Amino acid sequence: MEPLVRMRNITKSFGSISALRGVDLDLYTGEILALLGDNGAGKSTLVKVLSGLHSPDSGEMEIRGEQVNWRKYTVATARKMGVETVYQERSLGEKQPLWRNIFVGRHIIRGPWKQIQVAREKEITMELLSGFLGLSGAGLTPDARVCTLSGGERQGLAIARAMHFDASIIILDEPTTALGISEVRKVLSFVDRIRREGRCCIFISHELHHVHAIADRFAVMEHGKIEGIYPRESTSLEDLAGLLLLGKGGTP
Repeated sequence: MEPLVRMRNITKSFGSISALRGVDLDLYTGEILALLGDNGAGKSTLVKVLSGLHSPDSGEMEIRGEQVNWRKYTVATARKMGVETVYQERSLGEKQPLWRNIFVGRHIIRGPWKQIQVAREKEITMELLSGFLGLSGAGLTPDARVCTLSGGERQGLAIARAMHFDASIIILDEPTTALGISEVRKVLSFVDRIRREGRCCIFISHELHHVHAIADRFAVMEHGKIEGIYPRESTSLEDLAGLLLLGKGGTP
């Protein structure tokens, strides 16, 4: 099967610090890839290259077989090619209504006066709330504030937004950190929805029991390189912890 994303020999330095040292990585349709490693291993830099925030110093990347031109590859370009990132923080405006969070920067604009189609945006927001998040209730309207949602529901809203705009590669940065058990279950069910809809997800987390429960493969990074990629069916939770703690992807 041809990869959805193919990255080869990606390097990136910040001054004298080599953040990425020749990374090779393939991503496939319908899979969840856990990206693991200590702080400073290169995880954030790698996904920022994929999402268009950083340009690498060297290397090549293809998305759906199309070669990426680094000089023209930006966050906007990445979005057009189906790449969306949901960060642990700053993904949503807590004091803003739900519908504005869904369409911020990408409003439906029609008509000779280029008017924002607020009614249609609110209708779509309700469809996402009930259909994707499975939420309902008298107080839950498109005008409700994000701060009224639980932590898991907020992650779900950000994921739903990415899927609404046809993202095929969704990057989740620590989506289950500081959530209770029931909220983690909600988030993992939303992540499973990404896979079931035939999209690809990169799941960055330090919560090994969460990623082991949901990911198809585990990519372990150390010192700016992918030290190994391990399939879930042959990697136990104990194996995964050992890889990170005993030198592959971690420090003893």
